[in-house]
Amino acid sequence: MGRYIARRLLYMIVVVLVVSIITFGMMHAIPGGPFSRERALPAATIKILNERYHLDDPLWQQYVDYINNVLVPHITTKPPSASLSDDFMINIKIGKIWFRWMNFGPSFRSRSRTVNDIFRDNLPISAQLGVMALSISVIIGIPLGILAALRQNTIWDYLGMGISIFGVSVPVIVLGPIFVWLFGVALHWLPPTGWGAKPPYLLGFLPTNFGWDYFKFAIMPSIALGLGSSAIIARLTRATLLQTIREDYIRTARAKGLHERLVITRHAMKNSMIPVVTILGPLFAALVTGTFVTELIFGIPGMGKYFVTSITNRDYPVIMGTILLYAVFLVIANLVVDIVYAYLDPRIRYD
Repeated sequence: MGRYIARRLLYMIVVVLVVSIITFGMMHAIPGGPFSRERALPAATIKILNERYHLDDPLWQQYVDYINNVLVPHITTKPPSASLSDDFMINIKIGKIWFRWMNFGPSFRSRSRTVNDIFRDNLPISAQLGVMALSISVIIGIPLGILAALRQNTIWDYLGMGISIFGVSVPVIVLGPIFVWLFGVALHWLPPTGWGAKPPYLLGFLPTNFGWDYFKFAIMPSIALGLGSSAIIARLTRATLLQTIREDYIRTARAKGLHERLVITRHAMKNSMIPVVTILGPLFAALVTGTFVTELIFGIPGMGKYFVTSITNRDYPVIMGTILLYAVFLVIANLVVDIVYAYLDPRIRYD
């Protein structure tokens, strides 16, 4: 297992490099530039800005410099400075040596902030929302799918699949405004917009307050975002569990006189959860890195809004940084999924 994890981590570097090359090439292939405006700036001003951010260098040089700053660790004796170009995400001092890693560069539009500043302030909010939405998806989806499978063609099956169809059919762009109007404006039960946590965060992403003042902002967006995912999980859980409980080894377990609850929990559930775990990896990466529609509807200052606006503004460092983070989250999530496979099915071995 250790060799397998090490090999996958090496593959992760290759994947991130390929993603970075494709993203970098597509960004520069799109007409226009980061300093294009409806009212064109003077040519002299654009030239100065291009020189400042090294956009007048050859593309291969720009890419090499970017990868050197982001992916290659820097070991130096110089302490961090206040310069925007010297902002690394990780700064660890070992004796007189500084280990510094991940400098995503300054933002072209937020002139007084770096991409790391945007990540520090906004990525934890998207992560908090994503983790809660994923938790709701699992808490609702798996029990609903199990109940529907064990009570096939009964009222519980129809009710569970009806809820699933509703969750799949009604997107968050429709469900979110309904929540805002009903619970925020009409009933005044919950605040319609905003977020209850502000920096600094515990461990870099956890809120410092876990009371009602925090959760009253998180309830509506988490449910709106997690309901669609819970519907997918419920339908997949039902389908795989129905297939599993018809296998020969399940019939054998029942023939031995094992209690039905033991047959389901010990023998059927583990194998039926493998497809469910498979989709949890991509869902985790997508939800944690930010969902623009949900954050826009509920006025949440997460990464989704910054990512979309960075595309329209041609803010290259924010685009590259966000996509690379998403790629890293996705690869790590898939690695965790593969490791969980070995626990769920002892027949799976990684050499």
